Order: sequence, then structure tokens, then C-alpha cells
Amino acid sequence: MKLLFIGDVVGQPGRRAVAAHLARLRKSQRLDLVVANAENIAGGAGITRETATELFNLGVDVLTNGNHAWDKKEALDYIKTEPRLLRPHNYPEGTPGSGWFVATTPAGHRLGILNLLGNVFMHPHLACPFRCADQALAHKPVDIKMVLVDFHAEVTSEKNALGRYLDGRVSAVVGTHTHVPTADERILPRGTGYITDVGMTGCYDSIIGMDTEKSLKRFIQKLPERFEVAQGPGTLCGVLLDLDEHTGRCRAIQRLSLEEASEQSAAQRLAM
Repeated sequence: MKLLFIGDVVGQPGRRAVAAHLARLRKSQRLDLVVANAENIAGGAGITRETATELFNLGVDVLTNGNHAWDKKEALDYIKTEPRLLRPHNYPEGTPGSGWFVATTPAGHRLGILNLLGNVFMHPHLACPFRCADQALAHKPVDIKMVLVDFHAEVTSEKNALGRYLDGRVSAVVGTHTHVPTADERILPRGTGYITDVGMTGCYDSIIGMDTEKSLKRFIQKLPERFEVAQGPGTLCGVLLDLDEHTGRCRAIQRLSLEEASEQSAAQRLAM
């Protein structure tokens, strides 16, 4: 199975970057499935029905989430009716939505997608992501060999630990949230693809996707300046994963970084 995971899509620049590249990527890479982290798609924080529908229409199959899951009130009702929109699975029972979804490709292959939120410097009151992963995998249908985990977490050590903890039990663990791509993509000893952070899909002429001047005021003047999405060309960041449909192991993992206005150079980089 050929899978593309797209890192945190931030506001309009991120959605534009997806629009600029995804159709070509689906064709050139023969993608079976596309998953994107969408917690920042609506104005940089949260999800709306309109922005989620935009990504679905562009060719994204499943949307994962994070700590901004509920920033837009309409997400509470929307997530009840849209199973392709996940929220972190370690929220308590009774929270709208689910953090587990099984996607089926046109060829009939099935992929379990698990969305988890970190505890360290994030949401310590939520259930332990390690135990939550154990429970989700224990209830996984036996015929589902491939599982992708989006671990939305702050610290690299917690992400590293979950990757090692799940090595050999899931196909890939991809980290999101920090909006800064890491260069440690690899296949762990027991066959699980891993990267600490996929990076964001948004405007990199910014501070993690937000307007630079407004962000600097928060750091320097200590004023409660409102964050605003940076305006400028977007960059699509993600990872391409090649998963074995029979064993669930990851055969290959490749980082991806494609600027909105550089389709020719992007195609050249992919060919390298």
C-alpha cells in the first residue's frame, strides 16, 4: 500500500499547498490513501465543516486531529456525523467522535488509523497514550494488518518512546504538532516506520505558521497578542509510506517537502 501522510495543515496557505500538489502526487506516486492532520485548517486553530470538506474534495481520505480539536464549536456536532474526521482517542468515553477509523482502499486493502494525544507538556489529564494504544490494538479486527498512528505530542522523547513501544505492532508512528519537520525518518528494528515530526503544511516564512510580528510581540513584549495565520506561499510537508499489505510492516518511508509554486523542482526532488 502506498500512503501519504500530510503534516499539520495550517490555515489557507496549508490548504493551498495541498491543492497545488495532491492531485499530481496521487497520480505520480500511485497513492492508495491520503491522511492529513487537520487540527489547524480553519484560521490556524480548529476545524470547520467547510474547511474539512475542502480537504476531502482535494483528495484527502482521512483527517486526524490534535489539541485544537474543539477550538471551533461546530466541530462538536460535525465530528458526530463524519467518521473520517478523527479526534485523539485518549479523550474519555462520551467525547464526540472517535480516534480510531478503518479506511478501505479501492483495491480492498484496509488500514486502521489511530490518533493519539501526548501527555507531557500537553494534556496530562487525558488517558495514557501508551495504554490507550494497547486497548485500541487489542480490539482491532484480526484481518487488519496495517495500522498508522498519528501521535500529536510536544516532546521528542515521548514520541520516540511510543515509536519504540509500538514497534512491530503497527505499520507506522508519525509525529505531529511542533510544525517543524525532523530528519529522523527510519524503519525501526521490528518493521515500524517512524518519524518524530512530519512538520506542517503551511507558510514557512513565519513562526510555526503564524504571523511573525504578532508572534514576536508575545515573546518580547509579553502581551496577549492574538495569533494570526501567516500569509505567503505554502509548503506541503509529509511522508510517503510503503506498507506491506500482508505483514503490516513498513517497507519504505520518505520525507516530502514541496513548495506551493515550485512544481517542477518538486517533481525533480521526488525523482531523486
